[in-house]
Amino acid sequence: MIEILDDQDTWSSSPDEDEKNQASEKMAYNINEKEADVIVPSFSEDYKSRVADELREQFGDYMEVGDEKGYDIIFTQTLLMTKERGLEILSRIADYHNDDVNFPDSTMSRIRFLLAGEEECQMDSESYEIGVKVEAALIDSFSPYPEVRAVCDPFDDPDMSCETFRAYLLGIIWVGIGSFVNQLFYFRQPPLNLRAAAIQLLLYPCGRFLQTLPDWQFTIRGKRFRFNPGPWSFKEQIFATLMVNVGSYGSNFTNYILIQSLPVYYNESFVTTGYMTLMNLAAGFVGFGLAGILRRWVIYPQKSVWPTILPTLALSRALLVSEKKTSANGWTMSRYRFFFICFWAMFVYFWIPDYLFTALSTFNWITWISPKNFKLAVITGSVLGLGFNPITTFDWAVANYSNPLVVPVFATLNGYAGQFIGAFIVLALYWTNYKWAAYLPINSNQLYDRFGVKFNVSKVLTNKLFDQEKYSAYSPPYMSAGNMVYLGSAFLIYTLTFTYVLITEWRILKDAVVGFYKSIKNRKLSTYAMHSDPMSRMMARYKEVPDWWFLSIFVVAFALFLVGISVYPTNAPVWAMFITIGLDIVMLIPITLVYSITGFDLAMNNLSTIVTGYMVKGNGNANLMSRVLGINTDTQADSYASDQKLAHYARIPPRAIFRCQMIATLLNCFITLGVVKFQLNSVQDFCTPTQASHFTCAFTTTIYADTVLFGAIGPTRIFGVLYPALKYSFLIGFLIAIPFALIRRYYPKAFKYVHPVLLCNGAARWSNSYNLAYYTPGVYLSVVFMFFVRRRYLPWWSKYNYILTSALSTGVALSGVVIFLAVQYKPHNLKWWGNTVARAGLDGGDTASLLKVPMEGFGLPVGSF
Repeated sequence: MIEILDDQDTWSSSPDEDEKNQASEKMAYNINEKEADVIVPSFSEDYKSRVADELREQFGDYMEVGDEKGYDIIFTQTLLMTKERGLEILSRIADYHNDDVNFPDSTMSRIRFLLAGEEECQMDSESYEIGVKVEAALIDSFSPYPEVRAVCDPFDDPDMSCETFRAYLLGIIWVGIGSFVNQLFYFRQPPLNLRAAAIQLLLYPCGRFLQTLPDWQFTIRGKRFRFNPGPWSFKEQIFATLMVNVGSYGSNFTNYILIQSLPVYYNESFVTTGYMTLMNLAAGFVGFGLAGILRRWVIYPQKSVWPTILPTLALSRALLVSEKKTSANGWTMSRYRFFFICFWAMFVYFWIPDYLFTALSTFNWITWISPKNFKLAVITGSVLGLGFNPITTFDWAVANYSNPLVVPVFATLNGYAGQFIGAFIVLALYWTNYKWAAYLPINSNQLYDRFGVKFNVSKVLTNKLFDQEKYSAYSPPYMSAGNMVYLGSAFLIYTLTFTYVLITEWRILKDAVVGFYKSIKNRKLSTYAMHSDPMSRMMARYKEVPDWWFLSIFVVAFALFLVGISVYPTNAPVWAMFITIGLDIVMLIPITLVYSITGFDLAMNNLSTIVTGYMVKGNGNANLMSRVLGINTDTQADSYASDQKLAHYARIPPRAIFRCQMIATLLNCFITLGVVKFQLNSVQDFCTPTQASHFTCAFTTTIYADTVLFGAIGPTRIFGVLYPALKYSFLIGFLIAIPFALIRRYYPKAFKYVHPVLLCNGAARWSNSYNLAYYTPGVYLSVVFMFFVRRRYLPWWSKYNYILTSALSTGVALSGVVIFLAVQYKPHNLKWWGNTVARAGLDGGDTASLLKVPMEGFGLPVGSF
């Protein structure tokens, strides 16, 4: 297979940086022939034995895959380290990770204990020295986070095959398959994702097969290429997986295609294949360009753990890294075998909640007691209601919706607490009939007219622009109580996130800005120059991708976007898009920083639509295009950035990642458009609440409702006449950020795990059908696995936790594809009580309300709006 080797050369630097570069390379613990030349100071056997015991205790009660070699490296670094340098490292770590929510409390306590001094610790001189050196070497040579140590090695093999022809071939094939499957289920509730974990499982045997092909070789312009460089390697597996990560998911821009083209939304006729293609390409690559600029803020800093990508690394190691039989809290089963047992069990089991007994998926059992009881349905229901139910599902697709075995437990609990508090606000608004909410369903993302019927935006438009006369004769758009809480919380998040992150993470932001300025000023300067953590030191040997490459892609993609909105009759002014993209870039850094630390994605859903609503009044299409830049590019940038962090952990050359992400993005744009065209032509009742196969398009409907509110109708009418209290959310967000930041600074231990952004993000989950029923099971799983098991059985957790979630999710995804193609695409309905009871009562509908709508309608008097 063709192997591209030039990017594995050492990156070039200016002469005055040579000494620093050489030092960095010496500190990057790579596998090479010079490793044996390290001269270790002479110590007694007893001293070495004590160091070994201390290290093994820090590593855990068992030797993890790859840890034997990693242990030897860290053991050597411990012996090489002096006590003085160890104390200096520990002091720096204690300061840098002081308020780090992912940093283990036990490790921080031990560091503070050692920094107190030998006398305060009441230890003999040698024991104190060993304690300092071991703790410092482990952090300085590896990672302070157990979850990262569980899936990474403290060394790199730069000679391992990586960017090969066969890796590209398999990556392209599985990008095609993944894009098709994930786009097919993108609009389903809940979506069934063929995640990277599933495709990794399928990539592995494909790679093993290709390694059996002949090793043909040839030379082009002095470079030697190989068709088969040897056994399928760990880096090839990760490289192909990264292509799949980027290109195999559904395109976010397809939401906007549906909104513009479907009769249930705007029903525009200009949405042709050419328009879809141009705008999908532009939207995807704008996000790609922004992701490269984000590197210094969210990839290189050690605090940016990116917990959501760790299962991908765990599964690759289970498949490719040879494993010796070890005991993890008494469990000796290999991770590979554990994966397949869990995978096949879930593959078979998922037929039950997804087809044979669907009430186990939507387990609204409390409403079965009295199906026509409105209050019971509203409070405990899983479809119409708020989901107050201790046992809501037996379906992994629902229980895993919040990613509970990956996201840190503090983040899960903060989000759930915010959503729980928000539920009572929803109930208060509903039962007091605030702003006529009691005439509508309690938690709907739809907009309604004054007769309680879904708002028809075409009745207030003339030539696609707002018509005041028609609006006065028809009705304002009214929203549910859940929608009000969602919007208020979302507005609050914007100012809260920006202010809170600016205050609490100012050091990361400052260092990144300085580094970005230096890279522009000196294009030969490595982007790793300001980062001394072990991962960055190891990556410093590879050629970096210059910032101007990403900037060029961003400029070209943005230009294509402007061409698209100008050539086609979107009525979106170009000048407004410049303001929107500027606002987007300012907000992108803090929200991605929060995502990289907590695993929670805080999309800036409505900020761009509100700003555009003030700038371009009465124009729903302009608002949609603004939102593409305001949320679609953010989502894409977050995805690309997370994959770059994955490459950082796996030591994949940056330029190799750049090429694979470009190719995968291009493929994804065309494949997802083909799937959407198929769905538009083939799926009956597409994007309706009662669609037979659950293609309800919940998120798409939310986008549509927001653009009607702040585009067609406009924020002036919404904030000035209909819902004036909402505008104060922006001020409240700014005001509460300051006391929260001060509390975190002066009481870091007591309030370490209280995160105001995550609390508000939880409250913003309302307005769609993803209620408490979708998050309560995740809380149980998170507390058990991410808190109890992680603390009490760390060896088991390190070895099996990410494998477990990967296996179950893979089983659900592949089983879901088989079920859809076998019995749902051309429906073979299985009608019996277990498949009808969940939707037989009031909870199964979407129209029940507390108050009956009067014949003359409700709301503001006609003519006053």
